[in-house]
Amino acid sequence: MAQLWRCSGLRWSDDGPVLVWSGGRRSPLVRGRRVAFKAVEGGARECVGARGNPCPIRAAVPARSTGARCEECARLDRAHSVAADTAADDPRPYHVYLAWFGPGMTKVGITAVERGPARLLEQGAVCFSWLGAGPLMAARRAEELLRAALKVPDRIPYRDKRVVRSLLPASEGERAAEVELLHARALALAGWPEALVREPCQVVDHLGVFGLAGLPAAVGEVVGLAPGAGVSGELVAAAGPDLHLATRSGVIVLDTRLLPGWHLTAVAEPDDGLPPLAVREFAAPQEGLF
Repeated sequence: MAQLWRCSGLRWSDDGPVLVWSGGRRSPLVRGRRVAFKAVEGGARECVGARGNPCPIRAAVPARSTGARCEECARLDRAHSVAADTAADDPRPYHVYLAWFGPGMTKVGITAVERGPARLLEQGAVCFSWLGAGPLMAARRAEELLRAALKVPDRIPYRDKRVVRSLLPASEGERAAEVELLHARALALAGWPEALVREPCQVVDHLGVFGLAGLPAAVGEVVGLAPGAGVSGELVAAAGPDLHLATRSGVIVLDTRLLPGWHLTAVAEPDDGLPPLAVREFAAPQEGLF
């Protein structure tokens, strides 16, 4: 009988990305290696629960959901969350940062100082710089100030990030230019919270960490697993939660947030008759207005 696995998601460690499995086992994701698995036939995707506790009713969740939680467990998981603005009493210091994902795609955000750059790796930020550090509410006020003054969002859709990864500027200086410009404008603004200590611009580049140099353009993205369907391909890059896999049909992007909740099993051969996964194609990027 084939061994079954339940994925807890992708984590970024000091040594790079790893897939974490229920029970604690970790699988390093090394570029050049084949990634191959399928969802077991006759199975269904189940809610992963909240805050370390299993879902009491093992509720079904949609195959295309990146949250892998039912409505009730999702509510419980966000009940004391900085991201959901329900943890205003968090005493930890927070960084405010600018993150760049491609030309014209810079966002502002916050992350706990103790986490270092982990949040930026998890989002797939190609490069970033800290802006300042201080108490949570001061960081939140600075984030809102910068969103309004610099006209930058606090979220960028993953689909937009994926399309441009093969089109990034070749030089580190070009990739850093937008962050440097916005950083200078940010520090010149009036109205910064007094409790927030401003930090100089020091752009950190993740192009090499993600393996994006010379990345082939992806033809599309997996939109969800299905019972009996699987994927097999060579890992050519990993950015944020995304794996770029070279398959017989071209490079496809697999968002590993689609894996939790399924029972998975290994695939022995790349052509063993698996039903294909649903893949949403990427449109060719427009090079000009006309």
